This record gives sequence, C-alpha cells and structure tokens, in this order.
Amino acid sequence: MLYDNHMHCRFSEDSDADPIEMVMSAKSKGLAGITFTDHMDISYPNGEFIISDVANYLHTLDQISKEYSDHGFEILKGIELGLQTHVVSDNKNLIDSHDFDVVIGSIHLIDGLDPYYESFWEGIDPALRFRRFYETTLENIKAFTDFDTLGHLDYIFRYHHTDNAPDTYSDYRELVDAILQEIIKKDIALEVNCSPINKGMLYPNPMPDIIKRYHQLGGRLITLGADAHEPQNIGAGFDILPDLLKDCGFNSYAVFKHRKPQEIAI
Repeated sequence: MLYDNHMHCRFSEDSDADPIEMVMSAKSKGLAGITFTDHMDISYPNGEFIISDVANYLHTLDQISKEYSDHGFEILKGIELGLQTHVVSDNKNLIDSHDFDVVIGSIHLIDGLDPYYESFWEGIDPALRFRRFYETTLENIKAFTDFDTLGHLDYIFRYHHTDNAPDTYSDYRELVDAILQEIIKKDIALEVNCSPINKGMLYPNPMPDIIKRYHQLGGRLITLGADAHEPQNIGAGFDILPDLLKDCGFNSYAVFKHRKPQEIAI
C-alpha cells in the first residue's frame, strides 16, 4: 500500500484536473493515500505557476478530505515550492502563513529558464547547462531550508535533447554529493519521482545511482510521487518502486503529515 505524495490539479497552471477525479483515480488504484502538491513558483516567467488564493486551495482540499477520506485512504495537503535565491523571503512568508502537510522544494528555473522549453537549450553547450543545473540546486538549498523533501533531483535530464547526454551522477559527482550531504545534514528527504517512467524512460528522478549514493552517505528519508497532472497518471511507475528502492538500500519511505515524517514499510 503506497502513498502518492506529488500531484497537481486545477490549482496548478499546467493541469486542468478536477481534484475529486484525482481522488477517485487514486482510490481505484488501491493507494493508501495521496498528497496534493500544486505549484507555487514565485517569480516564474509570465506569472505562471502561482496559486492565486492559497487559502482557498487549502480550504478546498480540507473539504475534499472530509468527504472522501476513510479508514483505508488519506488525503493530505502540500505544495511544490519553486526554489530561487531571490525569493527566499517570499517563500518563507508563504510557508509561515499556511498549514501544509508537506512542502516539496523543487528547482524548475536555471538562471530564469526552464529546461522544459526548447529555448533553454539553444546556443549553449548542453554540458554547461547540466552543470549549471546542479550548481543552482546547491545554491538554492543552501539559501532556503524550510522544505521537507527535495523534488525530482536531476529534473533537467527529463528534457535534454542531446544524443550523448552525460550521466546524471558520475559526470557531476562532486556537485551531486554536495547536494545530498546538504539535505542529509538538514534532515530533508529525497523525493523519488516517477514522472520520467510515465514519459517512457526507464528510471525515476533521480536515477538509481543517486538514490544509492544518498543511502551510502547516510540518507534515510525518501518520499514517493508520480508527479501526475491527470487522474490516469496517479501512481504511474509505482510498480517498479519496491524492488528498485530495496536494491538501493531502503526498506521504508516517508509520508509527511503536519510537516513531520512518518515512515512506512515498503
């Protein structure tokens, strides 16, 4: 029985999903619970990925939870916070002002550009982009620490368009190790994000080598999420997780409730 702790509904710019339909899909798939984690990426270009009314977002989730939670299924409320060094105070004020079960800290922008878009890759050596992504991640998690799990580390590798992409870990070992050591030191979990599997890739973000390295360095907190933006994608890729995670050294994962991790056996 797994929880899917990363998903988006109509409160996110990139999803039109009805949250109730997300709940019903999760129940039909036999999940133990879900966490809504809609986007709040302050200073994202063109004002995208901003929840305009966070209080209404949380109130809506509270009402849905009252109606659709039961003894075998739990609905939690979270947020996916876009990390950038120049919005640290804004992010802090947001977190201090609202009651979330979990805060995912994610890096979507590298020097103001998102790897999702073709323009990110134009006119520059892709290897420099990969390195800058990890550098930016390290800068951000040193600048802001009030989040619970680091979302989709190696996110950039979902969207590269190069024939000879570097390895997500070994080619950037010193930076990845520094990131992992930083979150371990601060008791921040590492998210295992299955979105790449739903896109036809073989492994989650981050790749198994990074998950193994996190465990080798002493990391024990992991969270799980499919990063679904549509009901049918909830829990996508979860079938490979038990064996993959055990191979990486993990026998449990964490679900955050009121910002506190609760470990659940795999």
